[in-house]
Amino acid sequence: MKSLPSKALIIKINLVFLVCFLVAYAALLHWQLSSVYHEYAASRPVTCSSCECNHKVEAGIKMKEVLEEQTVNGTKAIVKKKVKHKKPSFLNGMGRGMKIVMVNMEEEDISEWRAHEHITTVQFEKVSELLEWNDLFPGQIDEELEEMDNRPTCPEIPMPPVYSYSYMDMIVVKLPCKYPEEGWRRDVFRLQLHLVVANLAVKRKRGKNGKMKLMFLSKCRPMMEIFRCKDLKRREGDWWYYEPNLAKLEQKISLPIGSCKLALSLREKEINAYDISNVESNTKLAIRREAYATILHSSATYVCGAITLAQSLLRTGTKRDLILLLDKSISGPNRDALVKAGWKLRFIRRIRNPRAEKDTYNEYNYSKFRLWQLTDYEKIIFIDADIIVLRNIDFLFHFPQMSATGNARSIFNSGVMVIEPSNCTFRMFMQHQREIISYNGGDQGFLNEVFVWWHRLPRRLNFFKNFENSNDVSVKNQLFDADPPQLYAIHYLGLKPWVCYRDYDCNWDVGFLRVYASDIAHRIWWKLHDQMDENLQKFCGLTRQRKIELYWSRKKAEEMGLIDEHWKINVTDPRRYTS
Repeated sequence: MKSLPSKALIIKINLVFLVCFLVAYAALLHWQLSSVYHEYAASRPVTCSSCECNHKVEAGIKMKEVLEEQTVNGTKAIVKKKVKHKKPSFLNGMGRGMKIVMVNMEEEDISEWRAHEHITTVQFEKVSELLEWNDLFPGQIDEELEEMDNRPTCPEIPMPPVYSYSYMDMIVVKLPCKYPEEGWRRDVFRLQLHLVVANLAVKRKRGKNGKMKLMFLSKCRPMMEIFRCKDLKRREGDWWYYEPNLAKLEQKISLPIGSCKLALSLREKEINAYDISNVESNTKLAIRREAYATILHSSATYVCGAITLAQSLLRTGTKRDLILLLDKSISGPNRDALVKAGWKLRFIRRIRNPRAEKDTYNEYNYSKFRLWQLTDYEKIIFIDADIIVLRNIDFLFHFPQMSATGNARSIFNSGVMVIEPSNCTFRMFMQHQREIISYNGGDQGFLNEVFVWWHRLPRRLNFFKNFENSNDVSVKNQLFDADPPQLYAIHYLGLKPWVCYRDYDCNWDVGFLRVYASDIAHRIWWKLHDQMDENLQKFCGLTRQRKIELYWSRKKAEEMGLIDEHWKINVTDPRRYTS
């Protein structure tokens, strides 16, 4: 007769059955919830800011609820649904059957597009969050060492395998917009998306002469530095429609992705190559569409500088027009001298800097925005009136807006810059002049907030007369003194040569301005001055007030016992004795 199982064994068997049941139940529940998750897997979490997301109907845009509760077998689960923006109405007139590629549209419901178009989604690796804007636009760079080391100096921004996609008619992209966060324009992922679109547009346009259509979805305007203001054809709500000039766009993406690398090499042979191409490609028509320009917006103080700048440009052999912007505050005799020096005058109404103090130099420096109204020219090289040009720089007309030399940190210096006039761009400046905060209170700070993506030119094209680093003194003075000149242009920071005695650089006599003092650079300016017509030289005189200021600065330098002893130099400048 078999013995009955013990009570302990029965309990163990029941526990085993219970554990198996619980494991099976958990697996079944996980499978059901997983199916719900995968149904919405293409919709990644949506992060909304007050700038990007709202639930009201606005300018033809409809937003669906992002979060929604669903019940699965009695279990409530939170799932993320895609956002739907209504297609812009003007697309209806473009016909159907277009080949469209979507970029960064994973969070968007594009069912309305799929019904009528051939849709392809572009896959690409998102740029690392560790890559910062300053990595692309670093501060000080030793350009001589940069030329000696040919290794890549820019970090990589991943691009999709462009040629794996067929030809296309339209690109649709969603851009992030972090406005009004500080520095929202300097967003590396935002830049990456612009460059992805630009590469696709240039390399995958449909047909030999086909136009490419670009559609941006964003609260913020797409980057004007890449997609020109004048190429914007329509806007409806958050939709921006462009038909870009593909030749100009192709040039921009051929340049380095940031100031981390020079857009133009310092090597003489490479600069000469641009000169040769100019001779071959610049017809008389092209030359008429290009000009050098400067501006007088505050007083007659810079008339002498503008005269000298014009004379220096003409001596390089340029055939471009020289355009001077000024207002009626410049006297008749001064205007006549400016014309004789080589300038074509354009009268403007000054633009007041809303953040400048009254009667300061910065008060009307937003007048520089008027340069973008010179739309009878396709390209302008702007040069400040405290600069002289030593060598021909016509090759700069081959470069796009915004091309300039570096200043500090991630910004460019606006003393020499390549710009492309556009009434659309000018209107944008005026609309946002109060909203955009200039880091230095002037036009340079404003322009650096608009054109955050720019192309670095060699510093020898806008060489600063300053010596903040004592190690720079001998190196810079050798460059100033080179004959034939190695520098293309000298930027006279601090007190200008024409407000000093010709005997020496008067920056030596003012403690906080001594970093701008160089007798060698001072002599170069006066050498050019002496080669001008005598009737032009007289517009570089000294006022009675300025003579008094020079006397007292020399006296102060003597009291301080400045060891360079420039204050001991016997002044022979004849302007000291003329009224």
